[in-house]
Amino acid sequence: MNFFERQDAARKTSARLILLFALAVLGIVVAVDVAVLIALAGREQIGGGERIAAVVLASLATVAIIGLGSMYRIASLRGGGETIALQLGGVPVPEQSRDPQLRRLRNVVEEIAIASGVPMPKLYVLEHESGINAFAAGYAPSDAAIAVTRGALERLNRDELQGVIAHEFSHVLNGDMRLNIRLMGVLFGILMLAVIGRKILEHGRFAGRDNKGAGAVLVAALTAMAIGYVGLFFGRLIKAGVSRSRETLADASAVQFTRQTAGLAGALKKIAGLNDGAKLEHRADAEEISHMLFGDGVGLSGMFATHPPLMARIQVLEPSFRADHLLTLHQRWAASPPNGLEEDVRLGLVDGAPAPAAAPPPLPNADARFAVSPPMVAAQVAHPAADDYRRADAIVGAIPESLRALATQRDDVVPLIVGLLLDDDARIQRMQHMEIAARMGRQAADLAVAFRQEHLLNLHPMLRLPLAALAFPVLRLRPRPELGVVLDTVHAVVNTDGHVSAFEYCLGCLLHAQLRESLDPSRHREFGRRKLSEARPQIATLLALIAQAGHDGEDAAKRAYLAGMQRVLPQGHIDYAPPAEGMRALDAVWPWLDALQPQAKQDLVEAVTAAIGHDGRVSVAESELLRTVCAVLHCPLPPMLERG
Repeated sequence: MNFFERQDAARKTSARLILLFALAVLGIVVAVDVAVLIALAGREQIGGGERIAAVVLASLATVAIIGLGSMYRIASLRGGGETIALQLGGVPVPEQSRDPQLRRLRNVVEEIAIASGVPMPKLYVLEHESGINAFAAGYAPSDAAIAVTRGALERLNRDELQGVIAHEFSHVLNGDMRLNIRLMGVLFGILMLAVIGRKILEHGRFAGRDNKGAGAVLVAALTAMAIGYVGLFFGRLIKAGVSRSRETLADASAVQFTRQTAGLAGALKKIAGLNDGAKLEHRADAEEISHMLFGDGVGLSGMFATHPPLMARIQVLEPSFRADHLLTLHQRWAASPPNGLEEDVRLGLVDGAPAPAAAPPPLPNADARFAVSPPMVAAQVAHPAADDYRRADAIVGAIPESLRALATQRDDVVPLIVGLLLDDDARIQRMQHMEIAARMGRQAADLAVAFRQEHLLNLHPMLRLPLAALAFPVLRLRPRPELGVVLDTVHAVVNTDGHVSAFEYCLGCLLHAQLRESLDPSRHREFGRRKLSEARPQIATLLALIAQAGHDGEDAAKRAYLAGMQRVLPQGHIDYAPPAEGMRALDAVWPWLDALQPQAKQDLVEAVTAAIGHDGRVSVAESELLRTVCAVLHCPLPPMLERG
């Protein structure tokens, strides 16, 4: 499956989850009603109408308890990935660290983020967990957090850590994170009666034997606990059914990402062969998050297992692996546990850096042009290949150290990001300077201009998006009121004048969208459901402006526009008519297009590619414009579009 098919599968799984939740609630309601009828069976003074009323009241109360429980839990997770990681005991990984394990982790995640075209997620470590495990949390890539256990950092070598992180990135890209948060809320509601039963039981014990109602309280507690186990049964069944298929898909996606099976297989072997395995020993709430974890952190099996069996996962990656091989590894590691950093040294890796065996492909010249096709680009969305990882190494190496340092400094990151949006035209830049100064002060405006002149003016076009991706986690650390000012400033800078370039406008929109999502992640948790026919005017506006930006002359732009429209809306012709306000007309377009169904987005990505590449060759600047448009639509493209 490609990215769009995986997104569509996640959307359908989300709908299936709602159905399973409704069936679970129905089962619990039936159990409560039966308990009520049994309790009233020996009371002849209660008539049939009263019995029906009691059953109806019990049913409504049960539904209300479950619904309120689910709403409460989902509301507690509104903060997205960061909130979940902190609730689960995650310790933030600093941008600059002397810990070699943390440096290696950051290097691996940066590499995968750049290769896959998504913002750098926030990183956390579960310091007290010696098992090998990890999870990704959040509503969207812009608020994603990835957490790993200290055991994973200590035991896994770089290739194995890369396999685990690639597995988690697949959850980020495929929409699984939103599904997992929703699943947490649903399961909490289902288990509410068990929680209430336990609290009643504690109250009954506290009340003591002299309390005349103690017997009734204990009976009520035991009944609620019994019904709660009905909820526990359904909850585990739902979680297992939803999770197992997503974990299998994530393993396959991780192999596609890294283009090697040894790393992921090695991590799974260490989980199977070490005594600590993947268990979370210090989390009482491990079962609540078991469906989010890389490995089974609880130990459920059979139809309640949230993950396929370890041997099955390993043998998919390495068919010749047998149980006696695992026994040999277990005996070896029992005598001498593996050390990931020491293994890296033996593999020729230093300080978490990849081995220089295969030189990364050089960045193309800024004036280079290459051929791309719409199906090829659509197939590459969220699907980095081996060359993309090597290109990511080249990109990281090509970003000057001074720029990377600025991207990690809280005081410099905002002027740096704003500096990326400044126009080359001196008159427009002066106007932008005034807009920045009016909102953020003269010093910030001067810094943005200085960074533009000293660091960004001659920056290779392919380095701008990766630089923004690396700076994004630090930008999110700014206080929320300040981020609101940054949003306003970004919007003002990109709309200063109609002559702002298409790339600068789209980059500004991308930053604006990512910051907005990170400020209120839960508002951006739904999968798109809109059809192409419902967004015809918006599609026409986007294609007209893209064609106009990528071609000289109105005739060439019109032909490019028609090529795009033919691919996305062959039966819905709309005349070529670029809006007079230029790129600013897209402000009203993005919400409509981002709400398209996954398969509709695939058609749109192919249409935008057809419009940009209608003249047969795509420049580096045009390819970066394409990547930026796709990122705004949450369809991340790897950095190496020219691969054949």
